[in-house]
Amino acid sequence: MGTEMTFPRLAAIRVAPADTVAVALTDLPADETLDIAGHAVRARAFIPAGHKIALAAIAAGAQVVKFGAPIGRATQAIEPGEHVHSHNLATALKPGEKFSYTPAEPRQAGTAPAEFLGYRRADKRVGTRNEIWIIPTVGCVARTSERLARDASRRFAGAADRIHALTHPFGCSQLGDDLNDTRRILAALASHPNAGGALIVGLGCESNKLNALLDTLPDRTRIRAIAAQDAGDEHAAGMDALGDLAALMANDIRTPCPASALSIGLKCGGSDGFSGLSANPLLGRVADRVTDLGGAALLTEIPEIFGAENTLLRRAANRDVFERAVDVIDGFKRYFVAHNQPIYENPSPGNIAGGITTLEEKSLGAVQKSGLAPLTDVLSYGERIRAAGLSLLEAPGNDAVSSTALTAAGANVILFTTGRGTPLGFPAPTLKVASNSELAQRKPHWIDFDAGVLLDGADPDDAAARLFQLVLDTASGQLCKAEQNGEREIAIWKRGVTL
Repeated sequence: MGTEMTFPRLAAIRVAPADTVAVALTDLPADETLDIAGHAVRARAFIPAGHKIALAAIAAGAQVVKFGAPIGRATQAIEPGEHVHSHNLATALKPGEKFSYTPAEPRQAGTAPAEFLGYRRADKRVGTRNEIWIIPTVGCVARTSERLARDASRRFAGAADRIHALTHPFGCSQLGDDLNDTRRILAALASHPNAGGALIVGLGCESNKLNALLDTLPDRTRIRAIAAQDAGDEHAAGMDALGDLAALMANDIRTPCPASALSIGLKCGGSDGFSGLSANPLLGRVADRVTDLGGAALLTEIPEIFGAENTLLRRAANRDVFERAVDVIDGFKRYFVAHNQPIYENPSPGNIAGGITTLEEKSLGAVQKSGLAPLTDVLSYGERIRAAGLSLLEAPGNDAVSSTALTAAGANVILFTTGRGTPLGFPAPTLKVASNSELAQRKPHWIDFDAGVLLDGADPDDAAARLFQLVLDTASGQLCKAEQNGEREIAIWKRGVTL
């Protein structure tokens, strides 16, 4: 959205001049009179922090405006000072919206050069970690892979940053696109620049055949594979293969790399009423710094673009990118319809408890993670980054599925905003950015950066500079909280039939 937001500490704030609601920064007791943007407003009921208070009378059926844009329609007349939420506000979105292309306005970039210490790979990509990833082709050998990771971490300590098994339940009894998606995601993870080596563990009778997966890999120099049914002792065979990889990685060192080698994934989860005011716009500023310097930023969670499509589509670098973005967005809507599900069944219960009422409101806040950079590419699920700049990646809103897709696409650092908190971590180092200081103070073992300071009047440019420096430090090897806690998950998007 690009809205400049520097706020003194107030009881409630109005984001944009056209807004008909403000957001409570603290719990507001009933009958308290507030000064909001020069207007005296009396709270007619208790309003929780993060929730909305009406600034003016809103007629039944009229638009409710936040972020300078409609976030739905009033389902009944709303008086100034009333709590505005799901009891009197509903989405105005309807299926079948059409979009028209307009050339993007040029944007002036101006960010000072920056470096981090990374691992340069043979394919010119750069890793922010030098790990060994053990990847099962099928869930049947997930525990086998975990035992290998545990024992190899002891035997080959120091040969890699860490050794992890990236387990999942799929790879068999899958058909068509589901099977292809599983194979593409696993192959992309095996080729990720943060993996200095990868061991692929197959069973032998699964649908996701080991050789078919290996055939999709562009370079197998640092890939090893075993088939458990064919090996006399699969654990011994796996340990031998891991020893080979450890020897190959013995001379890997960090060297100075330009910020153009960064590929950051942008994600939000457990959002609250502050996410669109603090953490998400802050990520947008950092994404702009990365893309200004020639790096890549990845935006996903397609259902959390519904209702805010035009804020992204008007930044399409050309008509082809515009049309491919529309295809992905409309295709996701058709996916909902094909499963007899309402397109706009969102926000989640946690979002609603945090003050987000409609999908328009959630999406207008979520899209701010992408900053102001032009949209330069659109990727299907399982595809990898092809170009610098901002790319749109097809994936659902689910935290684990979308973050895995971001990693598979090539993100070497993930920035994850949250207002409710989550301990989850993913194969790429995942920095958690709190939308409010209460969460950051209550969960310091989860949260890497407190964006709630913006609600206390902190300078956004200073906060963006500090978060960008944290990204560089993390890319250079500093462990994020999820890594410190041993949180490491992947999840694969399942869309089809299971045999």
